Amino acid sequence: MIKKGMLAACTLALAMAANAQNAYDAERVLGNELNGTARFVGMGGAMSALGGDISVMGTNPAGIGIFRRNDASISFGLNSTGTESRFNGTLMKEDKTRASLDQLGFVYAHKIGNTTSLRYVNFGFNYHKSKNFNRLLSAGGQLDGLSQSWQLAQELDYAGVNSASSFDDILAAQNPYKQYWNQYPVLSVMGATTGVVDWPEGATELWGWDGYSNNFYSEEKGGISQYDFNLSFNIEDRIYIGATLGVYDLNYSRYSSYTEDLNDDFGEANGGYTLENYYRLEGSGVDFKLGIIARPFEDSPFRLGLAVHTPTWYELTESYNATLSSDILAYDSPYSQTLSDDLDANYLTYDYKMNTPWKFNLSAGTTLGGLVAVGAEYEYADYSSTSLLDMEGYELGGQPSVEEFLRGVHTFRVGMEARFAPQFSVRAGYNYTSAIFNDDAYAALASYRTTTDFNNVKARNTFTFGLGYSGSTIYADLAYKYDMYKSDFYAFDDIALPKTEVDNSRHQLLFTLGARF
Repeated sequence: MIKKGMLAACTLALAMAANAQNAYDAERVLGNELNGTARFVGMGGAMSALGGDISVMGTNPAGIGIFRRNDASISFGLNSTGTESRFNGTLMKEDKTRASLDQLGFVYAHKIGNTTSLRYVNFGFNYHKSKNFNRLLSAGGQLDGLSQSWQLAQELDYAGVNSASSFDDILAAQNPYKQYWNQYPVLSVMGATTGVVDWPEGATELWGWDGYSNNFYSEEKGGISQYDFNLSFNIEDRIYIGATLGVYDLNYSRYSSYTEDLNDDFGEANGGYTLENYYRLEGSGVDFKLGIIARPFEDSPFRLGLAVHTPTWYELTESYNATLSSDILAYDSPYSQTLSDDLDANYLTYDYKMNTPWKFNLSAGTTLGGLVAVGAEYEYADYSSTSLLDMEGYELGGQPSVEEFLRGVHTFRVGMEARFAPQFSVRAGYNYTSAIFNDDAYAALASYRTTTDFNNVKARNTFTFGLGYSGSTIYADLAYKYDMYKSDFYAFDDIALPKTEVDNSRHQLLFTLGARF
């Protein structure tokens, strides 16, 4: 067994040990994906100044004030998500396809008068899937002697297990998980009780093993459902003002499996171990959005829009379980530990709060000859200002990682719609969203975190196309969306571990059926 140099900042690791939530837990909840009606998606979502589509109540609430007729729509989607990973020359691929109900909403347009200053007061409701978590990932290959076991050993050393007797105390404890719950990282304790971490006779420090190869697999499921309630006003067909109350329902689950094949001191096969994790996150949130659209020139269709989104105030509950099984040939027998066998449910469940950052949206749009509509917008949110809090409102231990590893995110959207026949239109759009993580981001092993993997997501590019039919009452739209982004994945934290380069993609086919009356 050869000790490897680990990438770890001791001060930050200890600061984070009080709670498991960190920048990666925040990133999972932050941000929205482009989704809604097929017209909205087909134009790349760049409709915040143009308005007139049910989905804009989630970006600029004033856009609902442009409606002059009642509107109702429903949208269905088919989503195909793919990942392709490369680690030390090994290529792995995964894909998953699912159908979904992506949008359901209506607008009630109440006319006040043709000559009054206030022309319309409109009410709207819209449901849409604002985030889709469904994703598979496989990664692995030759480790060249590196091993996750050394991270577990080092974290125990940081926590004060720096003698053979203190290590033996863990093994002798009747229930080491309860006894050392807030003192040592629980995954490292599991490593000690299964032989993944050892203090060999005569050694002066904790030891891990010599990794030969590894294999990581994860399956994520769920999404964030967004329910928007809108009130908007049309003032003299020049100024539109709106407000939206957003209610969010979050449901996320993740299963992951990490396996290592080990070598002994002489480079011979030495068995291995497998770590399985089961994680679930549920909760709800609420926010407010305020928006305005103005036509600065009376004889021009050109419009400018501004919208402000408050933080989304989430209350979340996470629950998890883990099993670590080892069959290391250097020992007499295999070992297996499952947390739920020794810990009550209250140890494996945690409630906390998360407040997302403020978001600001600037937009512009116009129509050309009544045949072409174009829109563009810019959106900014400082993700490093996200707050992780306990249920009493006190900052969690992982808050420093949010401030250090997350950054301000810029989103640009452009889109166009062209009518090529009286009732038919073609659409196209593009989105760019900058990277959320700083280049040096990593996940320290907190006290009751039982995973060591982390994934640094880079900038996202989204391309959209669409077709539309609009009759006197019924309309139908079809859109195709292609998302692509890269990420750097690490199965564990070691300064010598090469990154796993991951190409992520999502294809979505979306169909909307609606009526105006």
